[in-house]
Amino acid sequence: MARTSLWTAIANTLRDEIGAGHYRPGDKLPTEAELSRRFGVNRHTVRRALADLAEAGLVQARRGAGVFVAARPTDYPLGRRVRFHQNLKAAGQSPDKTILSTETRMADTREAEALALPEGAAVHVYEGISLADGAALALFRSVFPAERFPGLPAALTETRSVTAALARFGVTDYTRASTRLTAKLATPTQALHLSCREGAPILRTVSINIDPDGRPVEYGHTWFAGDRVSLVVTPDAPGS
Repeated sequence: MARTSLWTAIANTLRDEIGAGHYRPGDKLPTEAELSRRFGVNRHTVRRALADLAEAGLVQARRGAGVFVAARPTDYPLGRRVRFHQNLKAAGQSPDKTILSTETRMADTREAEALALPEGAAVHVYEGISLADGAALALFRSVFPAERFPGLPAALTETRSVTAALARFGVTDYTRASTRLTAKLATPTQALHLSCREGAPILRTVSINIDPDGRPVEYGHTWFAGDRVSLVVTPDAPGS
């Protein structure tokens, strides 16, 4: 008779305990060493069991932090005035941001077209990771016209907020002119930043934001972890 593999038995035990509420969404599971001692197996066997739970979407590994029970996907509205921090606070989560880079360079063809800039115009590029309760929710890249906002990189670094940074240059309000949603598979770099496996499903949005006069102020790409967010299209939702 076929025997159940050790890693399968461990995965099933942990799956039952998660289902019974012993570990709640957001809780950290015991370490590999602790699980190895508990089940009397080596770490490789425990690692295989945890990988099985991750593939099923029950747990998420956070680099340097451990393995956590997957939380319910965050509803993230894509309205005319979406604001990251306000959305997560409204959902009862704590927002944060890790800045990866800021640079000023020549716009490529798509960036220049999206921002209504002449060929060869300079743009500021702002990249980072959006976090919810300490877990990576999305990877973002925002592009801004450099001539209009000459000191924007410093303002973004200081405020860590696009809304606050643009306000310093007189843009007190901006709305989405367009948003394109596409399903993608995580590249190795994206998987590293989002703490997911390579090839995991992600959701990409490409947006153009405009000021009250209709002038483009931001051309943005965002890659959301597919198992951690539900994008809700609400084009007429009021801003916050």
